[in-house]
Amino acid sequence: MERRPFGPVPREIAVIGQGTWYIDDAHRPTAVATLRRGLDLGMTHIDTAEMYGDAETVVGEAIAERREEVFLVSKVLPSNATRAGTVAACERSLARLRTDRLDCYLLQWPGPHPLEDTFAGFERLREQGKILSWGVSNFDVPDLNAAWKAGGEGRIACNQVLYHLQERAIEHTVLPWCEEHGIATVAYSPFGHGSFPGPYTSGYRVLGEIASSHGATARQVALRFLVRRPSLLTIPKASSPEHVADNAAAAALQLTEAELARIDAAFPLGSRPRRLPML
Repeated sequence: MERRPFGPVPREIAVIGQGTWYIDDAHRPTAVATLRRGLDLGMTHIDTAEMYGDAETVVGEAIAERREEVFLVSKVLPSNATRAGTVAACERSLARLRTDRLDCYLLQWPGPHPLEDTFAGFERLREQGKILSWGVSNFDVPDLNAAWKAGGEGRIACNQVLYHLQERAIEHTVLPWCEEHGIATVAYSPFGHGSFPGPYTSGYRVLGEIASSHGATARQVALRFLVRRPSLLTIPKASSPEHVADNAAAAALQLTEAELARIDAAFPLGSRPRRLPML
């Protein structure tokens, strides 16, 4: 599995990791087996959140006795992100995950509490060794500017954002801002949320033709396109061990510049939205 820098964190992270949104809806033994199979394949970046129902307890079971392999990320809800609330939320997540630390802790989206308070909570957790780094999620450029000012240079590890072939809004300003400031960009829902191109669409035909030339699948081609820049990582969710193996195989694809250009043309960037979309 290819590994890349994660902002200022002194550790390289799997370019394709594992998301866990709705994983608690699945058959629990299958969900646990899927996450463990992903670890076997080098997908050691596991992302979860307090908002994701019982996902943290599923992850905790899956990583039992394998914690040292994992780059573990969770998120605090904005409604909980006061200085004290951030600390308390993290401690609840640690208990559900059955671990003593998170590798990165994120504010899930901009919320009602001052960023200075949230980040002070993050820094307290970092000083206590309960988190090793922190970042943000669903932050547009104005939010990122505010976070940079509130948190200080070199503190923000990543910005986790919605990014898939039919939602490329981050490429206008968010991705360039993160690259300029040395912050990793992590794509969630890289296949869309039930909106991956259908088999009879022109976009799918392009993906299929490129996939055929590589002995790959259309979804693998899509994943590889979404991590084509060195600052990008992605966290697809998988429903089975076979599915997670399919996702992992995307990391080995090498798309040509001509193929990247075909995908770019098939899924146009579109105009810049007024606000960054999110799910």
